Amino acid sequence: MKKNKNKIVVSGGNGRFAMVLKKTISLKNYYFPSKSQMNILNPNSLEKYLKLKKPKYFMHVAALSRPMNIHNKEISKSIDINIIGTCNVVKACEKLKIKLIYFSTGYVYPGTKGNYTEKDSVNPINKYAISKLGGECAVRMYDNSLILRIMMCEKPFIHKSAFYDIKTNFIFQEDVAKMIPKLLNKKGIINIGGKTQSVYNFAKKYNKKIKKTSGKKIFPPNPSMNLTKLKKIIN
Repeated sequence: MKKNKNKIVVSGGNGRFAMVLKKTISLKNYYFPSKSQMNILNPNSLEKYLKLKKPKYFMHVAALSRPMNIHNKEISKSIDINIIGTCNVVKACEKLKIKLIYFSTGYVYPGTKGNYTEKDSVNPINKYAISKLGGECAVRMYDNSLILRIMMCEKPFIHKSAFYDIKTNFIFQEDVAKMIPKLLNKKGIINIGGKTQSVYNFAKKYNKKIKKTSGKKIFPPNPSMNLTKLKKIIN
């Protein structure tokens, strides 16, 4: 299959990050198929679309994420979209020799000590993270792939309160989108995020009226990531 050297197909074409990506980058070589055009749960649909577009890259953004408790209530849906759907993507990319970029989450790390490097052991902190790690397992079997463990949120910060006792590396979707061109040809695993700080300190810079709340009953205290590898790439 002869591929366009710059074509990029993005799954989850109508999702939150895809919407931001469309506003942030030049879209000349990007394709954002709808679910009716390319369904990751239908291997035939997936392969048919990729054969039609012949991309060099597949950016797998489609996922079930919020609300977080949906992964406790509807585990079949979580497994189907985040694990089985990703497995279908990996198999299609391997068959058609397409570079795969997979959007994962920093929540795959244990979240107790912080400053996690890409080589640290994983121990997902909730069922959402378990489902994303399930996808990672399939992606890691394909050598021509890149896993991005991202701590990403919308701008402006959508919540009325923020955790003062949880440290992390939140970064806005727009900032992640701007990094994509420099990451496309990398392989392995890369942590993606911003400055390590409490969620409250991150949010209050953009919303002075944000209220403090505790997150100890929801998250471990410090799922922050080491970004040394990322900084060497983007700087």
